[in-house]
Amino acid sequence: MASPSTSLQPAQQSRVPVKGKTKSTFWVWEATDREGKVKTGEMESIDEATVESRLLAMGLNPTSIKKKPFELKLPSIGGGVPQRDLLNFTRMFATMLDAGLPIVQCLDLLAAQQDNAEMKRVLTAVKNKVESGSTFAEALREHPKVFDTLYTSLVDAGEVAGILDNILNRLIVTIEKSAAIKKKVKSALAYPAMVIVAGIGIVIVLLIFVIPMFEKMFADMGSGLPAPTQMIINASRWMQNYWPYVLLTIFSIVAFFSFILSNKTTRKKFDTIVLTVPLFGDLICKQSVASFTRTLGTMVSAGVPILDSLDLVARTAGNMRIEEAIYYVREKISEGSRIAEPLSETKIFPELVTQMINVGEQAGALDQMLGKIADFYDEEVDVTIGTLLSMMEPAIMVVLGGGCGFMLISMYLPIFSMAGGIS
Repeated sequence: MASPSTSLQPAQQSRVPVKGKTKSTFWVWEATDREGKVKTGEMESIDEATVESRLLAMGLNPTSIKKKPFELKLPSIGGGVPQRDLLNFTRMFATMLDAGLPIVQCLDLLAAQQDNAEMKRVLTAVKNKVESGSTFAEALREHPKVFDTLYTSLVDAGEVAGILDNILNRLIVTIEKSAAIKKKVKSALAYPAMVIVAGIGIVIVLLIFVIPMFEKMFADMGSGLPAPTQMIINASRWMQNYWPYVLLTIFSIVAFFSFILSNKTTRKKFDTIVLTVPLFGDLICKQSVASFTRTLGTMVSAGVPILDSLDLVARTAGNMRIEEAIYYVREKISEGSRIAEPLSETKIFPELVTQMINVGEQAGALDQMLGKIADFYDEEVDVTIGTLLSMMEPAIMVVLGGGCGFMLISMYLPIFSMAGGIS
């Protein structure tokens, strides 16, 4: 059998399309490795035969190669790297390493296949750095906007232990699940905010543009107006005269919250209050527990020291109150304590979590127990989001519908009164 480098040369040369005759496209492939495991991914090439030759050169046996369905791609703001591209790179890189290809050759091949210009530039720079003698983790650390601290720390641990492909596969699962749970929480929080903003916008439009038309019609009647109608008309006049102050108030509120979130002291107080808000606080706490246990379990299973793992988990917590609690646990462990006891003292993490971690420590299977806790709280987040939305949807509809209904009835009261007088 030819060496991987020899086998790859025809594929690399055939990738360049002939002007006016061929055009490269994306292919979705499925293949099995030497151990019979199923691998999937995407590849850019001019035809199916080239994709097949590349997969064979990677030590994979292709079972399915299809053209990727068309999908609309929006340009990324600021030339960043979408998380989907990062995951696709990690998955392909792990597959190539598992097939026995050298790191530099993997980076060279993957850089050539990138559709995202920024990702292509980063991978080329990483490849050049590795060729100059740096480790893969050191090369990745020079691009923190693409490869965060969790990514580079796990890669470093995988390189030291000689299990980089396994670590990358674990990293893929961690990133995908963490991203999925964050997306669910953001969607749950964004929905009521969007509905409320839309409702306020509708009310403002009615006050500024619609109510004045009714006011002119009522002025021609020459009769007194009912109290609700007069109240709405007064609000419309105020909004027309003072709308710049309304905008100024909105911008002031946004600036105030921006200051709170950018200042460490006020951010800590804000994050503490958020955790006490009914339903929302419970949702954020469960999401934090799932993220904490999954990330910590991944790092512990990769052989990263517990103190370094806790330091990284604290910096990626996203809530300063939880970050402070994790640093407290780290300090107690450095003094000789076990993880479960100080974790219980923080009063942030549920008692169930501390008890399960204690069992995992005593059984010598902490990483496995942390994974089970993360899976459990993923399901808890789903349940909490469902409960939250089921309670908020009718409440928001009642408030917004009641407000719009009150304005509508108030505007038609004079018409009803006039009709009654005519009768």
